[in-house]
Amino acid sequence: MPTCRRKRVVLTEPSETLLQAAKSNPNKEVYYLQQTGEIFETYEAYAARMSFYRLKQFQCEVTGKSGLDYFQALESEQQEAQTMHSRFPEPLKAAVLKAVQWQVVGRLDHLVEAVFDRFKDRYFVDEKVFVDAQGDKFYAKVVQVHPPKTKSDDVDVPAENQASSSSVTSPPQVIVDDDAVQIHKVGGDLKIPAKEALVRDDPLKYSYKVQILEEQHEKSHEKGKAASKDKAKWSGSFMDVQCSVMSRDRLAFSKSILRRFIRDCVDRDAAVASPWTVKPVIAKHYGVDSVMPEETRKGVEDIKRGEIDKRKKIWEDKEGPPTKKQKKMTAAQEERVKALAVAAEKREREAREKAERQQKAKEEAERLAAEKKKKKPIRYPTEDLDVRLNDKEKKAGLKVKKPTPSKLGVPFGENQGTFEAFLTSWNFLVIYGQPLHLSTFTMDEFEHALRHSLVDPPCALLGEIHSTLIYNLRTVPFTRHSAVLSLLRLQDTLEEEHRVLSVSIDELAGAMADVGNNWERIPLRHNEMRDGWEEALLGCLKDHATLDNFPRLREVLTRLLFAPEPHAEVSSSSSSSRVSSPAANNLTVQSSPSERYYALPPADRIDILTLMCNLAVSSKAVHSHMESCEEQLTALRKEKIEIGRQKKQYTEEMNSLAGETEVKEPGTNGTVPDEDTTMHESSDLSDVPSEDGSETASTSSARQKRSARQKDLRQKAHTQAHAKQRELARAQAASAKQALAEHRRLDEEVNKLERRLEAIEREFRKLLGAVRIKPLGKDRFHNRIWWFDGMGSASLLGSGGVVQYGTGRIFIQGPSEMDLELMLKKEDDDYETRRLEEEGPEGMLAPSEWAQYSEPEELDEFLAWLNPKGVRELALKNSFIKWWSHIAPGMRKRISDLNISAKLPEARRSTRTKPSGHDVSREPYMMWTNRRAVNSV
Repeated sequence: MPTCRRKRVVLTEPSETLLQAAKSNPNKEVYYLQQTGEIFETYEAYAARMSFYRLKQFQCEVTGKSGLDYFQALESEQQEAQTMHSRFPEPLKAAVLKAVQWQVVGRLDHLVEAVFDRFKDRYFVDEKVFVDAQGDKFYAKVVQVHPPKTKSDDVDVPAENQASSSSVTSPPQVIVDDDAVQIHKVGGDLKIPAKEALVRDDPLKYSYKVQILEEQHEKSHEKGKAASKDKAKWSGSFMDVQCSVMSRDRLAFSKSILRRFIRDCVDRDAAVASPWTVKPVIAKHYGVDSVMPEETRKGVEDIKRGEIDKRKKIWEDKEGPPTKKQKKMTAAQEERVKALAVAAEKREREAREKAERQQKAKEEAERLAAEKKKKKPIRYPTEDLDVRLNDKEKKAGLKVKKPTPSKLGVPFGENQGTFEAFLTSWNFLVIYGQPLHLSTFTMDEFEHALRHSLVDPPCALLGEIHSTLIYNLRTVPFTRHSAVLSLLRLQDTLEEEHRVLSVSIDELAGAMADVGNNWERIPLRHNEMRDGWEEALLGCLKDHATLDNFPRLREVLTRLLFAPEPHAEVSSSSSSSRVSSPAANNLTVQSSPSERYYALPPADRIDILTLMCNLAVSSKAVHSHMESCEEQLTALRKEKIEIGRQKKQYTEEMNSLAGETEVKEPGTNGTVPDEDTTMHESSDLSDVPSEDGSETASTSSARQKRSARQKDLRQKAHTQAHAKQRELARAQAASAKQALAEHRRLDEEVNKLERRLEAIEREFRKLLGAVRIKPLGKDRFHNRIWWFDGMGSASLLGSGGVVQYGTGRIFIQGPSEMDLELMLKKEDDDYETRRLEEEGPEGMLAPSEWAQYSEPEELDEFLAWLNPKGVRELALKNSFIKWWSHIAPGMRKRISDLNISAKLPEARRSTRTKPSGHDVSREPYMMWTNRRAVNSV
């Protein structure tokens, strides 16, 4: 069994409630851990146990290997056990297990020692052994075992190591089963003392008949073919030997292997003086008696009782001898007893005081150790919830409270479920805009389009979205009239004349019969404003939707095919709320989807788009696009690695050029004269006095000529030296200029590579969004931070480097249920109080609740609140720093666009002489055009 921190891992037993539920409800669904056979009632318990098993903190009990998970340790133990069982002699297993059964031995090592000493010279039938004969070692098999001869035996024992062929008469054999059972019975019984067992059952008196299997360990000094032929005749022959010339293979029988075998096959209770018992399955396999004999049981109880009495006596000796009734003493004896009592009391008081001092010293040492441990510096970054602002950091201006994100500013924030469906639909349409042939649009435009309720002018954005999805769903397999069939199955479970919005299922099915039947062949052309897409949408819902994948199918189809009475519609439109009017809920007049779609509530439109997006994920176009994105991501990763190598190479070249320039600069002053010039000058001057031996012998004219010649030579030498210095300076200046030009060129190359890396990061984000979407990170309370811009077909930069945005906001999602459970398990931390203090009651988000930051100033405050000492918030802050040059401009661009669109209606109204309604066609979402549309699609 694998161990964890030196303790065996105990498997989890099913709870009482689960056992009772199994009797009352056999079909109850549970979580089954196949590797261990454990059963759990909840997924949380199953996941927690699986997470525990996956930790790298388990140890193989057999080999001692550590740093494994539970399943690796279990596999290691099973492999080692299989190897051990295959090596350990099979005939010896039953004898060893019978010997250790019911043995009361404190340590396993002592039991192994006793078993090894008893069986090292005792052999059994069918055992493979080594036999030393005439200086050679043979591999043999024990065929028969002959117990020691009694006095009545009149047949002499064959001489030791004498080989005999199979035809030679063998010594008398013990063939009776009862006698065969007696082999090594006394010697293998550990209840009998070792000396007594040796006298009664001496292993040296046993005789064994073995069959030679093959020759082993031939001596190298033997020569000649005659010797080889002589030994070859032993193969297959029989031999009578004794244990003194027999031995086992050390890989099959040794103390270490014996220890592993016994530990794998036996077990023991934790009680005092508990006996070693063979595991029931193994005992049954090897014929070991699993029922403790009465005599053995009494012996075990006596040993246990004796051990308990021994411990009790030791305890009583510590407490002191019991008081006894004493005889009447004399005065001298009383004085002596009093003196002894005083001395004993004094010793006891001193011992008590000493114990108190030791206890105080121990407590003080523990306190100092705990303080030292507390004062031990924390290595950052660490777990975010373990990081708290101290007074110094608070005085320095670090924020304690997080800026409150807006919940109401989220689109359709009054219903969080509707917002999640809205966000999923927008994200799908923007990311897969390329395979859908759909241009990108902002989240604000998508929200306003879903709220558009006018039939004239129609919203082009809604028509393009639904048309592209309808074309895509034509390639997805579907079942004809699946919606009608689903509604008819629902009708069987409802009462008769059950109506929704005053329409029965029969009436609804009749209205659906003639609408959208050929939806997959309707030509929804872009140049014809996608005319007829509403009827095609209804046909698509008829063949793709069911009550399982679209629970509000009946209500939505009813609203698309039926309208209220004209007077009720007028009264409801004049009222402040369409839903609040009872007449609006009675749809009695059959209508067409082209007239009724714009009367649908935004929530129903979002549900329709969510269904269509979920179905479009399985289309061939989307799958092909995802595979293409995977391939491009791989290519970008390789390119990024190559660019990193080039950048490193250019940087090293720039550093080497800078070093060479620094080395050359000190030598440009020309303070050291050229060596060739100096040597030339000295040689020219040395030739002058050699023309005349002495100055006294020459005339004055000769001296004048000589001095003039020397002056000319010196001037010539100086001129040559200056010329060489100027030439060297010009060469150095040219070299420095060339190095500077090369440095500038390399610097430009590095800048190009950095710009390419930035472009790769943006492209990587776009492609990765088509495969999987990940948040920017989590804060200390496990709130997830999302930024959806620049993914899929959307881009962060337009032509000419113009900033573009999709949402222009940062969304905050509340922690998941699992994250909340993990945080609440921290017993030393008042989690809810801290959240209330640092987030505020309005800033605390429940699971699956959303909020947003829409202004850069709010985001700046949020970044200032993040503490980089925490692991999660450090990673989150780094992500914000990485993308800040795109996040902040996108938020400002959105605010600017909203302000412009808010001012336009006022400007238009101010130019008119009389008031008129708002011109919806000038809204940004109405001016959107699909530049990726194909005329035939």
